[in-house]
Amino acid sequence: MARAHRSALMPQGTDGPPITESVRRVVEAVWRIESARIVGALARYTRDFELAEDVAQEAVAEALLVWSRDGLPADPVGWLLATARRRAIDGFRRRSALDERYAVLAGTLGEGEASSGAAVPQGRSDELPWDPDRIDDDVLALMFVACHPVLSPEARVALTLRAVGGLTSEEIARAFLAPVPTVQARITRAKKTIAAARVPFELPPAEERRERLVGVLGVLYVIFTEGSTATAGESLLRTDLAHEAIRLARVLAALLPDEPEVHGLLALFELTSARFPARTGPDGEPVLLEDQDRKLWDRSAIRRGLAAIGRASTLGRGLGPYGLQAAIAACHASAPSVSETDWERIVLLYEALGRVAPSPVVELNRAVAVAMAHGPGQALAMVDELVATDRLSGSHLLPSVRGELLIRLGRTTEARTELELAARLCRNARERSVLLRKAAALS
Repeated sequence: MARAHRSALMPQGTDGPPITESVRRVVEAVWRIESARIVGALARYTRDFELAEDVAQEAVAEALLVWSRDGLPADPVGWLLATARRRAIDGFRRRSALDERYAVLAGTLGEGEASSGAAVPQGRSDELPWDPDRIDDDVLALMFVACHPVLSPEARVALTLRAVGGLTSEEIARAFLAPVPTVQARITRAKKTIAAARVPFELPPAEERRERLVGVLGVLYVIFTEGSTATAGESLLRTDLAHEAIRLARVLAALLPDEPEVHGLLALFELTSARFPARTGPDGEPVLLEDQDRKLWDRSAIRRGLAAIGRASTLGRGLGPYGLQAAIAACHASAPSVSETDWERIVLLYEALGRVAPSPVVELNRAVAVAMAHGPGQALAMVDELVATDRLSGSHLLPSVRGELLIRLGRTTEARTELELAARLCRNARERSVLLRKAAALS
């Protein structure tokens, strides 16, 4: 069956009716909001993840033409599902007819009679593809399939944004500064891997679900992190990518209301994104935390984040890694200024985070909090331990923090060397310019 990407679902120069801009916007909105439910319902129906996405996108392409000609249907999602289901059935019938021709050919060659069997799923000729009682399970299953352990981390991110988020290959490539063919190949390989591994389109058993949930949360965390501080490129923020991660986290929280780490992750996203309006200046340059105008922080996002961390806390299992990070973000969100921030509590939270999810980045952040709570001398000793272990070699974060501590200690020559090293290692143009300005000021 022909495969179409959403960027190709906007046909131009066809012999059909012209596609109106209003219909184009409606189709894009429906697909972005409802694609996970549509593909999920179709995957359950066809038992074929790749086929489900193919027929869903063919239905979207048909909608552009038909809705421009006939007007919008009363139920756009139902129309897309019914059209995609017909496309799937047509494919089943063509496959069945081909099997029958093969059987006839085998008989004429004297190889015995072959039974083609029924290609259309039995008992489904009248089944509705949109089952209101299964919507939540379909979307959740789609998340677990897209984040299956058989896929590489990069493939999980790409497939989640594609299948669950409804983003085009071009949008994913732009977000991660990757070539479009690379993203397309990654998604194609992911689908083939899922098919080859015979991954069922269903929720994993209860005993596996929590273990697999860690992978789902990890994918959303990677997406949001790249949106909140881009690893490379000319922009510090990629808010569209961060907001997509927030949207998916909200969906997941609604589907798994009793999982504290899901609410912890959502709280972290909300509280971190609340600072977006103040994190860059008019020219796009980064604005450091101590220089941010806190009146620009999104108070609605802060309220949502505090509610989510409250929900995670009341579920009775304690805060996990994401919940602890959200608690740290809540300390910043609740403080009227940097000097009035509860740095002692942040140090304790980082210590707890280091025990449940140890990493050199956590230790580096703890050193920053220690510097604010107890002074730069003690923090520098912690940072020098990280330097000695060589666990963050190649990252600009370590020399950047070390340079800041050296500035506070009055060791400007060493600080300038560290900041220049950080600038050489930094791949983000905006962050690099800030580091270079600081280094130049010290000379």
